[in-house]
Amino acid sequence: MMAFYDDYLAKIENPDHRQKMAKVLRWVEERYPNLVGKIAWNQPMFTDHGTFIIGFSVAQKHFAFAGEDEIIAVFGPEFDRLGLSYGKKLVRVSFDQEVPYDLLAKVIEYNIADKQDCQTFWRPRAK
Repeated sequence: MMAFYDDYLAKIENPDHRQKMAKVLRWVEERYPNLVGKIAWNQPMFTDHGTFIIGFSVAQKHFAFAGEDEIIAVFGPEFDRLGLSYGKKLVRVSFDQEVPYDLLAKVIEYNIADKQDCQTFWRPRAK
């Protein structure tokens, strides 16, 4: 494993939050070895053939994952069912919640499949 995110994790002050975020990033790395991890815009993210698949950020009481606004439209009902807070482009997981790994897998796999022919980092905007 590359652990490209070690410096990022070192900046998370709360050791429990740091450990939880490390576990999530390792899970993505191990489950999806074909994805390329990198730090961009000061956050860890994973790409596939140069296109964005999922990114993560940390706040004081939660971490967030983003898979572009498309995932909000597709998975919004599941986020609601799990009681997850979300906005236009990201989903918040409180540090006192269990990580919804099954849902993370669905989001990642959706983006991998949906963006398999995408030649840009972000999805082209609908016209």
